[in-house]
Amino acid sequence: MRDFFSNILSYFPRITISNIFEIIIIAYLVYEILLWIKNTRAWLLLQGMVIILAFMAVAAIFRFDTILWLAGKLAAIAVTAVVVIFQPELRRALEQLGSRNLFSFMFITSRSAGAFTENTVDELVKAAYELSKAKTGALMVIEREESLENIEETGIDIDAVITSQLIINIFEHNTPLHDGAVVIRGNRISSATCYLPLSDNMNISKDLGTRHRAAIGISEVTDSFTIVVSEETGRISVARSGKLTGLNDAQELGTMLRKLYDVSTQEKVFFLLKGMTKNEKKAD
Repeated sequence: MRDFFSNILSYFPRITISNIFEIIIIAYLVYEILLWIKNTRAWLLLQGMVIILAFMAVAAIFRFDTILWLAGKLAAIAVTAVVVIFQPELRRALEQLGSRNLFSFMFITSRSAGAFTENTVDELVKAAYELSKAKTGALMVIEREESLENIEETGIDIDAVITSQLIINIFEHNTPLHDGAVVIRGNRISSATCYLPLSDNMNISKDLGTRHRAAIGISEVTDSFTIVVSEETGRISVARSGKLTGLNDAQELGTMLRKLYDVSTQEKVFFLLKGMTKNEKKAD
């Protein structure tokens, strides 16, 4: 009996711990690729490729030699054709992969995700509330760990301290700077009239316009936090990590900003360092 089971087990491959890890990694990669394909225009292209492959299978069954000969000749350039066709989607996928910060523990960046003060949060909340009340469209991209310098280059340099009056004036109708997005770095408005990449996600509601699609697009390729005010409804929304969330009021925005940037902790550290500096000067 023991020999019988030994013979049966001999037909099965030997599985080691490394094999299990490989299976998990491959399964995760396949899942991510399918998820990426489903959320982009690549899903429609993939359906077309499946139809072509099914047609080729039928041709092989019925021995359509001419069709198979043509397919064999075209197969040599098929890989290049796929890369050309999927170029925008592949570029977006690589950008998303690079934005994951998989090796962030190996690299120390000088940028700080939380350079906000309580006053900055209050000014942003006040501006969002006033813009929402007047149904004035707005798009504000807040830089975090990843640089937005390439986005800034598409706009006009501002480099001004954040105030609600300035933000409202920028997005006021028929003003030179109202079209596009503003980039916020720390407590300052860095640039205005910036162009943002539009999202290719096919699951985005058709009711959302270009402004919301741009907010989702920039959040897909960077770790930025984007505030959107709808020109049609006046509703305030935020985009982060490729997801758009509608807010009930401006105060909810303030809560999110304080939680995201840990404002209270930062201000305590700031005032502590400021006090230490004063004491050092007195000692001198």
